[in-house]
Amino acid sequence: MAGHSKWSKIKRQKAKNDNARGQVFTKMAREITVAVREGGGGDVEGNFRLRLAIQRAKAAGVPNDNIDRAIQKGLGTDADGNNYENIQYEGYGPGGVAIMIDALTDNRNRTAGDVRSYFNKAGGNLGETGCVGWMFNKKGILRFEDIEDADTLFMEALEAGAEDIQDEDGQIEVLTDPDDFQAVSEALSHYESTAQDVEYIPLNTVRVEDLSEAKKLLKLMDLLEEHDDVQGVHSNFDIEESILAELDA
Repeated sequence: MAGHSKWSKIKRQKAKNDNARGQVFTKMAREITVAVREGGGGDVEGNFRLRLAIQRAKAAGVPNDNIDRAIQKGLGTDADGNNYENIQYEGYGPGGVAIMIDALTDNRNRTAGDVRSYFNKAGGNLGETGCVGWMFNKKGILRFEDIEDADTLFMEALEAGAEDIQDEDGQIEVLTDPDDFQAVSEALSHYESTAQDVEYIPLNTVRVEDLSEAKKLLKLMDLLEEHDDVQGVHSNFDIEESILAELDA
């Protein structure tokens, strides 16, 4: 899980300015709207996808008013609603690393054009569907921190169907098959999680040891993450901490 963890760690360490914060709010609102439309309405008890979307939005600091407006938009009471579709893009970045992108867009031609342009500028290339998907396992992931009775959480997670549990210095990750994600999430709902999502975990990682390639790669990842239509970016890269330190210098 080094590539997955590396990008997650890098994102957490990045400073968030007001512009980026507003962009996150917009993405979260879109996710909530689509969750209402596709997940079964505006009742969080009966719509697991919506419940997770709201949880992620609150964790990101999205105000309740924004969340409520997004729900109403999904219910059709907001006449300004757009029809979004889920699209996945795959390609190779600098250093030959695999990259997968999850997007919600109301204009697939615009989004595909932007994503292709980002890859080209970074010296990578946007590929066909399936070109890198085989390098990843799709897993549900639940994250927890500072759990007093971690052993009990482990036992409950396994009994509910979790496949694996990783604990690194109090940072706990519970991995599930996507089909078991909801069951495990509900079984552990009495614990406060820091994040829950379905992600793509690389089967193997690609080490990026060239400073120039690392710089281009992280720039590409930033551009993709910052695009309004992109909801998530997954990659299999691993970069030495010494190189990251040079990039931050």
